[in-house]
Amino acid sequence: MAEVFATVKDLKAWRRKQDGLRVGIVPTMGALHAGHGTLIEAIRPKVDRVVMTLFVNPKQFGPSEDFDRYPRAFESDVKLAESKGVDTIFAPSLEEIYPEGFSTRVEEQDRSKPLCGIFRPVFFGGITTVVLKLFHLVEPHLAAFGKKDAQQYYVIQKMIEDLHMSVELLPVETVREADGLAMSSRNAYLSAEERERAPRVYRELNHALDRMRAGMGVERALSEAKMELDRHGFKTQYFDLRTVPDLSEARSLEHSRHYLLAVAAYLGATRLIDNLEFEF
Repeated sequence: MAEVFATVKDLKAWRRKQDGLRVGIVPTMGALHAGHGTLIEAIRPKVDRVVMTLFVNPKQFGPSEDFDRYPRAFESDVKLAESKGVDTIFAPSLEEIYPEGFSTRVEEQDRSKPLCGIFRPVFFGGITTVVLKLFHLVEPHLAAFGKKDAQQYYVIQKMIEDLHMSVELLPVETVREADGLAMSSRNAYLSAEERERAPRVYRELNHALDRMRAGMGVERALSEAKMELDRHGFKTQYFDLRTVPDLSEARSLEHSRHYLLAVAAYLGATRLIDNLEFEF
């Protein structure tokens, strides 16, 4: 059975007892699925203790976003975490993480600006603030993050580098449904009809990559992919190509460079994101 803590005091008391042990963290907002299970499976053999956090972080939601309706499933989350070998679960209240008078915010200024940063201006500051706080509380040696949220991964990577933090990141590849849809807690919002259409996001990523590799110009390949999604009822926010890890704009492919092909699109009221990383 995993130990479950709801307060900073109890978590820190537990952490003091782990002296000499290698600790890993899997930060989540709950509503766990098989993708989260893969994060636990990836980190479990590399550490002595695994801490999973379950906290829906209000600082990363804009005023018109889905904080209030974000799925919450504490009991099933605990069962999945325990089944994968999590030792400790930290599930604090909002007041525990952001007590009255809390006024500090941590911002990364470069990698957070493009892609999702354009459409969700408070998102990455909310992410870096809460992740830094969780790192401070848990003092992990290793932290597992999924590459479905690739921009988030590279923003956190830069924060760790800039602040000379000792935690190491463990990247975990995107986990997909059988039809290619990237697993996400927000997939629960999709209607049955939308769920049938949703895998087109991944298909268009692959089509765009194939066209670029075959010699089509980057701008044309991106434009055609965006138009194809929009033609099928999506409202595409971006379909973009960026260099990795700095996420600077890429308008042509150069050999031996690493790239991120990323998309964000609404299908009905559900915002879907996905990406492909590749080397040319």
